[in-house]
Amino acid sequence: MKTRLILVGGFLGAGKTTLLWEAAQRLARRGQRVGLITNDQAPELVDTALLSRGDVNVAEVSGSCFCCNFQGLIDAMSNVSTEAEADVLIAEPVGSCTDLSATIVQPLKDLLGQELIVSPLSVLADPVRLTNILDGGTAGLHPSAAYIFRKQIEEADIIVISKTDLPTSAGLEALKARVTQAYPDAGISMVSVKTGEGLDAWLEEVMSRSDAGQRLAEVDYDVYAEGEAVLGWLNATIALSGEATNWNIFAKNLLSGLAQRFDSMGASVGHVKLMVEAGKSFLVGNLTGKSGTLSIRGLVAVSSEARLIINARVQMPPEMLEEVVREVLASASKGRITATPVAWRCLSPGRP
Repeated sequence: MKTRLILVGGFLGAGKTTLLWEAAQRLARRGQRVGLITNDQAPELVDTALLSRGDVNVAEVSGSCFCCNFQGLIDAMSNVSTEAEADVLIAEPVGSCTDLSATIVQPLKDLLGQELIVSPLSVLADPVRLTNILDGGTAGLHPSAAYIFRKQIEEADIIVISKTDLPTSAGLEALKARVTQAYPDAGISMVSVKTGEGLDAWLEEVMSRSDAGQRLAEVDYDVYAEGEAVLGWLNATIALSGEATNWNIFAKNLLSGLAQRFDSMGASVGHVKLMVEAGKSFLVGNLTGKSGTLSIRGLVAVSSEARLIINARVQMPPEMLEEVVREVLASASKGRITATPVAWRCLSPGRP
């Protein structure tokens, strides 16, 4: 029996990991065995830690995007398929990655067509950023980063407008009409993981179709490389210890402090994710733009020890990003919490 691969792309902060989590749970309830594959320029991913808490096998391809490490993707798919005996694999490429149809979908169809069914390439788009891009803007991003966003949408077999619980219904219908007009050959789905609206319809579509890679984008790799290079990239895991602490308040103070600093510096945020774990309890925080985009879900018990994982992609030199994160972390700790780095990577992505 063939394994099905669902590839879910989209720019940083579009909600890919949240969608993967919910899709995996829904498929598992249908009796499907599911494996998940995450991807990043560096290890220590919030996504991997979060998804590993579900009843699915998770593999991580780190150090480069799928298209630059095709063998890494193949190996991860093989490992997860074997360990989980997976019927369905769901893979999430780096949020700053594009040209997936040419570099991933087509080779997979050619090389593994006898054992793999590749679903149409789904690309998630935040409705606020998508609207601004359609208006001819840059969605608050560097022009070269906005170029990546546009190319991701251009190559999508299915454009998935995410976070539909945020705009008004009238605004959503108008946005869907604009996307349909701009990309008439692509399918359009609208989903909200928060309310569940549209998720089953999208799943039915990707689970029943195999016409993947129908839209190839022409990509200027010089602009693509610049779009990735303008982002500082930080992944860190930190052991926290000290007084008995309300980690929910700590996480909110940390994420709020980072948002305020980035706003004051005029630094565009791709996304900032954090996860705080204490025992079996955990919370996840997200920042996908200015301070108003901050959200936290989950609840962590008061304790004297916890683990923090933080991933930040912000438009500034990596050295500056590292300095800001260290300063805000120290401020949130208020001298009562000792923050000991277990792993710390700060970089600017290399040329794709």
